[in-house]
Amino acid sequence: MVASFVYAAVRTPFGRFGGALADVRPDDLAAVAVTGALAKAPALDPALIDDVVWGNANGAGEDNRNVGRMAVLLAGLPTSVPATTVNRLCGSSLDAAIIASRAVESGDADIVLTGGVESMTRAPWVLPKPSRAFPAGHVTAVSTTLGWRLVNDRMPKEWTVSLGESNEQLAERFTIPRDRQDEFAARSHNLADEAWDAGFYDDLVVSVVQNGEVRLSRDEGIRPGSTAGKLAGLKPSFRPDGVITAGNASPLNDGASAVLIGSETASQRIGLPPLARIAGRGVSALDPQMFGFAPVEAAERALKRAGISWADVAAVELNEAFAVQSLACVDAWKIDPAVVNAKGGAIAIGHPLGASGGRILGTLAARLHESGERWGVAAICIGVGQALAVVLENMTGRTR
Repeated sequence: MVASFVYAAVRTPFGRFGGALADVRPDDLAAVAVTGALAKAPALDPALIDDVVWGNANGAGEDNRNVGRMAVLLAGLPTSVPATTVNRLCGSSLDAAIIASRAVESGDADIVLTGGVESMTRAPWVLPKPSRAFPAGHVTAVSTTLGWRLVNDRMPKEWTVSLGESNEQLAERFTIPRDRQDEFAARSHNLADEAWDAGFYDDLVVSVVQNGEVRLSRDEGIRPGSTAGKLAGLKPSFRPDGVITAGNASPLNDGASAVLIGSETASQRIGLPPLARIAGRGVSALDPQMFGFAPVEAAERALKRAGISWADVAAVELNEAFAVQSLACVDAWKIDPAVVNAKGGAIAIGHPLGASGGRILGTLAARLHESGERWGVAAICIGVGQALAVVLENMTGRTR
């Protein structure tokens, strides 16, 4: 059976909403990630890329419907390189990697470039198009930045609550208090800062340069020296007596990521040894308002397909949409919290929706390479009640 491997991974720094990347179009951000990934494989002739699979959650404006194809063209790849854009909301770029791995394993492709992008700053307002000309009433412009919009009236109201309210319900269901969430969030910031200072991200992140000017070279939202005590002073964001704040939830961000995937025999053409084998994949779904807990089952399925258990896993990259949902998943898995997001997570680094799956997959591969451990899991929750997970195997890694 043909196996699929991660060969290279890069991402842009993640910018704050309205921050350093606010005037950079999402298709340009995507092109930066494409160029950065190929720069890690200078021996690869780009014309040999069989396909590009790109993730994007919004796609309502400058993403231009098929932002993957736009990125290929803007990055200067041959016009013969095809590309598609996939949308599984927050999981879009991890879905892109999963699609690519299946294409490689089935023999339909040998080398596939994957990734994702989101500019949440530049996500436009949209107006519903009237079915008849010149409606007499007011029309409201709806933000496409995050969450439900233009909701179908047939959807049950309990499904369409805000993401924040969904996670308030999760906190109640699993009795996860505010102080635990704040401690988790502070840890995210401090670990991310330490990882940057130690040089871990130097080879994973490519600066965004536009018109000869460096717009951003380091994640913009990390707050060194964060403590649970400092975060405790923030007001709840969704309920007057709630537990979720701007400090223990991921922010709105701009950024892109890319992951190069290929077969074992593609190594010579790529000019690199593989970083890790894609050993298992999992997808799951549940009630939309419980989306934060969906990674639990997705990861279990990915582990089963990889033929291992949590006892074998040395590293976990779990996208931190909210501290509460991350804690709920870690508690359910009954794993050592120390192996989760050891280089910081989305609460600190950021969560540009379409780019986050590629970020956690690339970070996981780098962590396994750095530690010499064998097995890792990347998992991400997805709005409207879904999740994805991937198991990576460091082929030269030691078994626990």
